[in-house]
Formats: sequence, C-alpha cells, structure tokens
Amino acid sequence: MKFCSECAHPVSQLIPPDDNRPRYVCGQCGTIHYQNPKMVIGSIPVWDHEGDTRVLLCKRAIEPRYGYWTLPAGFMENEETTTEAALRETQEEAGAHIELHELFSLLNVPHVHQVHMFYRATLLDLDFAAGTESLDVKLFSESEIPWKEIAFPTVAYTLKFFFTDLARIRREGGTYALHTRDVLTPMRQSAEG
Repeated sequence: MKFCSECAHPVSQLIPPDDNRPRYVCGQCGTIHYQNPKMVIGSIPVWDHEGDTRVLLCKRAIEPRYGYWTLPAGFMENEETTTEAALRETQEEAGAHIELHELFSLLNVPHVHQVHMFYRATLLDLDFAAGTESLDVKLFSESEIPWKEIAFPTVAYTLKFFFTDLARIRREGGTYALHTRDVLTPMRQSAEG
C-alpha cells in the first residue's frame, strides 16, 4: 500500500499507539489501514450412488496452478455469508447444484494471509459444467483422484480428511468430523501431503 484510501496521501508503515504490529498509517488524516486475512470458501460436492462415492473437482483455467485440479472454491465477497460463498463458488466454477451441509475443514494458511473453509455438500443432479475459471469438471472416486495434480495443499488435506472419515463411517458408523490444520510452509511443486 502506498497511498491512503481516505485522503490519497502517502502512508507509512509503523506501529500505532496501543498496537503491537506494523500497520499502514496515513500521516495526513491519521487513518490506520488494517490488513486482514482473506477467506477462501468452497465445497466438497459429493455424488453417492449405491455406495460409489465420488467428489466433483474442477481443473483450473486460471493462475495460480493453471491446469491443476481443485475443489470449487474462491474468495468470499463482502456482504455474503460463508455458506452463500460456498454455494456461489460451486455454481460459478462447476455449474453444480448442491445441498450444503456442515463445515468440514478449516485450514489456516498464514504465509499467504488466508483461511480456507470447505463445506460438505451433496450434488443434487449430474447437470454440471465447467465455468469460466475451469477447464474441466469431473467426478472422481478416491482411487481416481490425481493426487500429484491437486492444486493446493488445503485441497489435498481436505480430500484426505473426507475419504478417511468416509471409510471410518462405513466401518464403524458415526458422523463426519470438523477438521482443522495449519499449513505453515509454502507449497511445493507437488501438492501431496
């Protein structure tokens, strides 16, 4: 940040009184410009037919990670809830109609100033298609997931959590858990965790 969004004067980075972090502060009008993490919200759209469980993934048509597979997700907009963001992103990226369930994973990614949240979801039909940010949209069983082509560690972790829970539920019963993880290191070439 170079200029104040309130009065257009240059800003300086300093620690304001009664604060403990450097902030961009306008020397002209005194506005403190707080910068906070961005929320990335998405879903885990699932199609289950006679015990054959598949997850809908999108092949990215944008950078970063062009051509890699991801769950439908994106940045939350102002004036929307996290559930509204998950529904919107799933519709925009995969053209999919879903029933949204509970929050399934919450992943902190502090080195890029983001928090990623994924909701479990059920596909209501098989009428889906790639949106403008996707090259392709496809259903994958656990054994078919292209693990080395998953775009982000948060997506790989979420998928692993999902299939681990699914196996446990089929074996022992119970319900899905809420999973949390801190992703503290930058992404490597491979998204395998």
